[in-house]
Amino acid sequence: MALSDPIKVGLLCSGSGSTSLLEMSQWRGSVLAMEEINERGGIAGRELVAIHYDPGSDPAAFRELAERLILKDSVNVIFGGYTSTSRKAMLPVVEKYNRLLVYSQQYEGFEYSDNIIYSGASPNQNGVQLADFMTETFGARVYMVGSRYVYPYECNRTMQELLLQHPEGAILGERYLELDARPEQFADVVADIRRKAPDWIFCTVIGKTVPYLYEAFAEAGFDPATMPIASLNTSETEISAMKKGIAAGHFTAAPYFQSLDTPENHAALRRHQARFGLDKPTDMNWEAAYYQMHMFARAYELAGSDEIGTIMPHLLGAEFPAPQGRVRIDPVNHHMALYPRVGRANADGQFSILRESKFAVPPDPYMTRQTLGDWVTKLSTREY
Repeated sequence: MALSDPIKVGLLCSGSGSTSLLEMSQWRGSVLAMEEINERGGIAGRELVAIHYDPGSDPAAFRELAERLILKDSVNVIFGGYTSTSRKAMLPVVEKYNRLLVYSQQYEGFEYSDNIIYSGASPNQNGVQLADFMTETFGARVYMVGSRYVYPYECNRTMQELLLQHPEGAILGERYLELDARPEQFADVVADIRRKAPDWIFCTVIGKTVPYLYEAFAEAGFDPATMPIASLNTSETEISAMKKGIAAGHFTAAPYFQSLDTPENHAALRRHQARFGLDKPTDMNWEAAYYQMHMFARAYELAGSDEIGTIMPHLLGAEFPAPQGRVRIDPVNHHMALYPRVGRANADGQFSILRESKFAVPPDPYMTRQTLGDWVTKLSTREY
């Protein structure tokens, strides 16, 4: 390969299917970072280019296209995957061929691979903080609603363990719907919520069905001031697909919100809006994809190669001034040290940040040390 040849990475982001809205947010984060890298001269003078395929939100297609990127396109590093099912479909492929997958999405934890960098929040960086805030503010009697696959199952299991540490903790209901569920199917769930009257609703519904739950909640006349929805994945992008104001008053825990007041976030937002328009929000998925592409480029410059054995020592332990704050890849478990935050959605589709960590919280993907009230999970509180 000539020293002037482009550097290729794989990009698997769905433009169709149940999670396409979120995956295209990841695509925009990756593309914006790549354009910034190339504008400053690329990587050691070489252009960074993406070979992008659309898996259509289908885990089997993620597996097939990951193998195609490796065997046909000679790609060493793949960025992409939104659902845990898609990640688990790609995992044996990158392990078989000893390639690297960068998974830019918060997930349920309890996984490790030498061939994956996990860029999103671990459960000790969003789930514990959400449980602390919601039980302190509203109570510990909770109704769980999720999509029917591994991420909601595992998140609900972890949340249940946290809630039952509370003296009054109780799970009043647990319902799962398909990723292609229809809006009217949520009416039955909402009817059961009315009967059970929980303190709050824990939402692990994902993709295009997220607005259906929030809209069914509003149509039922429920009040978020007394029985809100709380989520780890409902972001500005899902809210943009809802009727205006539908999400106001509900809560999300995440390391990043578009409303963050940091110089890095303001600068990235200006470039994002100039490139993609004011109507495309940023979110936690966008931010993780954005900073991880920059971290890859820095590591490549140091390593001179993207072969996994050569570049990984320059990724593990690496830090980067991301829009959320200075993040770090843990050299032991390949997850990120991030800044947990709890936000409340407002009528403009953005989040008012109510609690946030002043320091990066190390990842604990196996939840070996986390309990409600643990000092590691406590966040500084803003006026509520």
